[in-house]
Amino acid sequence: MPIREALPGDAAALAAVHVLSWRAAYRDLLPGPYLDALDVGERAAVWRARLTAPDRPTVLVATADDGRLVAFSCFRPWPDGEFAPGSTAELAALYALPEVWGTGVGRALLSASTEALVAAGFRAAALWVFAGNARGRGFYEAGGWRPDGTAVREETGGRVLEELRYRRELLT
Repeated sequence: MPIREALPGDAAALAAVHVLSWRAAYRDLLPGPYLDALDVGERAAVWRARLTAPDRPTVLVATADDGRLVAFSCFRPWPDGEFAPGSTAELAALYALPEVWGTGVGRALLSASTEALVAAGFRAAALWVFAGNARGRGFYEAGGWRPDGTAVREETGGRVLEELRYRRELLT
């Protein structure tokens, strides 16, 4: 499975993966009308802006044999001062088209992301996952991530959900 860094021209494909994966993964967590209203065009504009920003995050994409983008990850330095500067990254996103779930694409992308995090000098990484997202939590736990005891309640789509912070030491 080819994995490469995203280019601004990937914005529309990133947006499609983002929206389709949210609709499938969060169908039981978020209101259907909210998920149905997610707009690929709107998300594409957001991704285009992110990919061209001077302080852009690192975005990796996995492509199918036909070159079609099927999954992506996104990471950046941890956004607040909780951890020593430059020591911890946030894995802000890792999404795949539902049709490739269970095929190893996500594991390959998570592994490539971990390698990229280490190459960028990070010693640890953290991410947020919905407490009710059993599939996502199991995926991260299988990859060596563990909840660190921090939880927040955030409103998404008009519903307040608990998010758990997972962490992983990268240099073990």
